[in-house]
Amino acid sequence: MQVQTSTPTKIISTHGYANVVLLMHNNEQALLATTYFKQGDVIEKFSSGLVQNFPTYLTVQIGENLHITLQPQHLQYINHSCNPNVFFNTDTFELVALQNIKPDDELTFFYPSTEWQMTQPFSCNCGYTKCLQNIQGAAFISKEVLSTYKLTGFVQKMLPQ
Repeated sequence: MQVQTSTPTKIISTHGYANVVLLMHNNEQALLATTYFKQGDVIEKFSSGLVQNFPTYLTVQIGENLHITLQPQHLQYINHSCNPNVFFNTDTFELVALQNIKPDDELTFFYPSTEWQMTQPFSCNCGYTKCLQNIQGAAFISKEVLSTYKLTGFVQKMLPQ
């Protein structure tokens, strides 16, 4: 299930393959595709901006005490979904399509795919039939459920054997 926006949006910035938009119905920002991607496509290479030993709501975890901000910066507007369509591969530093994506689909990723323990847990409202509802990080999700998601090498190493 893709999250396709049918609600009014206001474009904040454009980035070739996607636009950062303001979703008028909830006043939140999101990254919407402007082009097609097939499952497995590399959407964009990314790099680390700030590197720090503590998490924030804007960082992606790449090691036990290693957190990065994303460059290019517009990637920070990729929101969470329990049915994600993109994955941050922190081994290759590539944003990869997990599903076919079409214009106006919101780009979403599964936050626990990169985060062991989140600094700001939240209640998910993604609408997916298998929504996990309480998102705190991979440490709080069963190995069985996590096995249905693509996870970074770091999160895989943290899983109990």
